[in-house]
Amino acid sequence: MTAPQAPRQFPQSGSAGTETGQDVRLLLRAATMYHLEGATQAEIAARLGVSRPTAGRLVARARAQGLVTVTVAAPAGVGASIHPETERAVENAFGLDEVFIMDSPADGTASGDAALGRAGSSVLARRINPTDTLGFTWGPEQLAVADGLSNRTASCRRVVQMDGSMTSVEYHTGVDQALSRFAEQLRAQPMRLIAPLYADIDTVAAMQRDSILSQPLRAAENADVMLFGVGSVSTSTTLFEGAFIDAAVLDELTDLGAVGEIGGRFYDSDGTPVASSLVGRTVSVPLACVHDCATTILVSGGAHRQESILGALRGGFATILVTDLDTARWLLTEQKGQR
Repeated sequence: MTAPQAPRQFPQSGSAGTETGQDVRLLLRAATMYHLEGATQAEIAARLGVSRPTAGRLVARARAQGLVTVTVAAPAGVGASIHPETERAVENAFGLDEVFIMDSPADGTASGDAALGRAGSSVLARRINPTDTLGFTWGPEQLAVADGLSNRTASCRRVVQMDGSMTSVEYHTGVDQALSRFAEQLRAQPMRLIAPLYADIDTVAAMQRDSILSQPLRAAENADVMLFGVGSVSTSTTLFEGAFIDAAVLDELTDLGAVGEIGGRFYDSDGTPVASSLVGRTVSVPLACVHDCATTILVSGGAHRQESILGALRGGFATILVTDLDTARWLLTEQKGQR
């Protein structure tokens, strides 16, 4: 019986200009098997009579020498409704893990919020794990995300409110509905933060010391996934309309350069927290905790939120952005203009 021959070693160096016809043929054959036929390196090695490391080098050299062209294209029927190139551009501009651009305008209407909710729910369902704690801020976008989970199969351990919602007037924040919907759809334990968004400093300090009242806030600060929208600095926001802040505070925030808020905590156009009179009075997850969370999903869009979104991204408060096409393009223009 003849002993088996050792696999032939293929030269490791060379360029397209110095390869022989036989060399190029072997490069093309290996690349075809790998990229078009789905063969593994072990299968290529066996079929071409080379070692497994050599098979890997053949495939790599074929790519390096421009013998392989990869084209990724959406089907004609959906190409106009998805925007992968713009998504990648925003991801690269702000160092984000993912950008999801929905095919609807985010104009602050019920239909716009519903579209954001559907897009946000698809992202959340992929990102949440059964052992996770989900923290969320109240607002129409987050409620829409909770409603959008009805056809998803995701689950998590518990859901907790990230910011207080009690105010001095009758105002519907939707927080109770969002909490119950998240808990129901994700089969999770709900944790309600029974507290105002703003209180005097001594009251806030006492709440943080209380072993019962502080539990939801501690859980929210350590959430595995945070879901939130952003608010702007104007009289048309929920914080002003719900009497959480008044005109004097609004003027103070404007003078300090505030452009947005997450959970009632304000920041400027660079994402730097604003040192306003509200800081010690706020009952919500601090921006530092939002910044340090591994998975933070910002769901917002529209011209009325663009400055707020930009500041949040520059501050590093989001790892994932769900927004509309016009906002994504505006963000790219603004970020390029800063460089």
